[in-house]
Amino acid sequence: MTRVRLTVAQAVVRFLGAQWSERDGERQRLFAGVLGIFGHGNVAGVGQALLQEELAAGEGGPALPYLLARNEQAMVHTSVAYAKQRDRLQTWACTASVGPGSTNMLTGAALATINRLPVLLLPSSTFATRAAGALLQELEQPHGGDLTVNDAFRPLSRFYDEVRRPEQLPAILLAAMRVLTDPAETGAVTISLPQDVQAEAFDWPVELFAERTHHIARPPAEASRIAAAAEIIRSAQRPMIVAGGGVHYSGAEDALAALCEATGIPVGETQAGKGSLLHGHPQLLGAVGSTGTTAANAVAAQADVVIGIGTRYQDFTTASRTAFAADGVRFVNLNITPFDAVKHSGLTVVGDAREAITALTAALDGWSVDDDHRQEQARLWAEWDAQVEAAHHPSPEVTDALADGLLTQGEVLGLVNELSDPRDVVLCAAGSMPGDLHKTWRVRDRRGYHVEYGYSCMGYEVPASIGIRWADPTREVWAMVGDGGYLMMPTELVTAVQERTKVIVVLVQNHGFHSIGSLSASLGSQRYGTAYRARGDGGRLDGDQLPVDLAANARSLGAHVIEVHDRAGLEAAIREAKAAPADGGPVVIHVETDPMVFGPDSHSWWDVPVGEVSELESTRAARAEYEQAKSRQRTHLAPADLPPSGTPDSDTHN
Repeated sequence: MTRVRLTVAQAVVRFLGAQWSERDGERQRLFAGVLGIFGHGNVAGVGQALLQEELAAGEGGPALPYLLARNEQAMVHTSVAYAKQRDRLQTWACTASVGPGSTNMLTGAALATINRLPVLLLPSSTFATRAAGALLQELEQPHGGDLTVNDAFRPLSRFYDEVRRPEQLPAILLAAMRVLTDPAETGAVTISLPQDVQAEAFDWPVELFAERTHHIARPPAEASRIAAAAEIIRSAQRPMIVAGGGVHYSGAEDALAALCEATGIPVGETQAGKGSLLHGHPQLLGAVGSTGTTAANAVAAQADVVIGIGTRYQDFTTASRTAFAADGVRFVNLNITPFDAVKHSGLTVVGDAREAITALTAALDGWSVDDDHRQEQARLWAEWDAQVEAAHHPSPEVTDALADGLLTQGEVLGLVNELSDPRDVVLCAAGSMPGDLHKTWRVRDRRGYHVEYGYSCMGYEVPASIGIRWADPTREVWAMVGDGGYLMMPTELVTAVQERTKVIVVLVQNHGFHSIGSLSASLGSQRYGTAYRARGDGGRLDGDQLPVDLAANARSLGAHVIEVHDRAGLEAAIREAKAAPADGGPVVIHVETDPMVFGPDSHSWWDVPVGEVSELESTRAARAEYEQAKSRQRTHLAPADLPPSGTPDSDTHN
């Protein structure tokens, strides 16, 4: 057997550069490259290995190019956004130094795993030999010498292992690739690399570095489960589909449209599933749940069969289990992940979304909802669309009440939606804008909507915009971010400047936490601690607005900044940003909005417990409202294959 002598780090880099993924005959490199920040623990290990490969590469560059990030959490967000935009067929690896550098990636790991998105994390660790100690940045727990800070990745990763001896590396790498390329199991994959092991040499079999192509499977659903699902749907009078992210990752949008057109079943979309049907489709009712449209939520409340496709039934999707309120409602769950398919006691149909939808369409041949149901969908949607128009184009009564220079958030979103191109990507993650986008954004391309709402991680927007742009440089990316989210993680603007990556950041300044301020008010906490204010004479944070200039901050990081003071100025700024050169780096549009003007209401609920006792009248009133809403919560424990007549007692049935 031929062998080659390399360090563990060199072997990792060479192996990763030889990995490919394939689905439906289309093949691409599994790793677009490595994002990293070098420091104590990886500078002489993985860093040296990447340098060696780069210097040895030919004209086309290394198989695993390296890009310098500015924040470890941010580089994971960049990688995850890239993977999402590439339908989970490609991702990046991320390397960080010992201790704080590595643990900075923990938030990114949680986000990736929660959203079922692949990313490879290579945190450095302390000496496996324990030859030096207590090491700088070592946890040093007295009850366990083998415990390191990297163990914190275990509950946040779909796969975790540590390379304590070189001989372990091949098995660990192959196991990691299996998880990264399994659509039912994917998430954060973490391989902990002790710094001494990274530098240790070993004679590796050359076969380890041969090109490997990992097939991304499309497992078909069992025919008997499709037949059972079709039988339940045929018995329904008011069925509804909840389309989740699995529709996109499977590329099942056309199959879903064909099913809906043949049967007339309406569709409500989760955050990850938004765009499963494009704006204008007659069966599209838009977002469902706590941030849903009144159209989708009205149909959801009366649905007797809910068909979840590629959704994990996140709390917002179900409006904390109040959205699907009909007595005897049953669930049919099509999902590639068994863990998600069993939720709400649904009939489980495990398989690839595109394959399952195609088979279900055939099994429902000749069946359709009645005309009244179709007409009701159209009426409800028209009523909601009028509300969206009003939010995008506020009336003079609204605009005349605004202070000089302020716009409404709905106005900002509406203008970007109208003036951006259909293939452009809108991006958001936290605050009030994800909800407004979910409700009001009109998606015109299957990859045109990218909102991270599984973890709703503040700071995701700027680094994620870079990943999306790298995933498809032919699309403009519009990162919608509030001042709170921007302040969490603006540093990757420097990476965009470094790589001459054009992203457009719409920075909405409303001097505080808009979303949490509204939530606090609704829960009786009077917006406490949610505004960016100086301390007043009484010692509370109720003084003047802070003199923070975020436009100057973005400009100092190298971005081209356009400051906006009215609607006409925003229109001009959007056109200027679109016309900016593709290799000109980031553009930031700074616009101020009034946080007291809200988007259209979803007429829905979200379970956020309110203090059971309080001296504040506002809290007591909020608690009374909470208890009333809580009484509408359902358990959804009835089996899906229960006959339609079921049990007359709705409490036992559901």
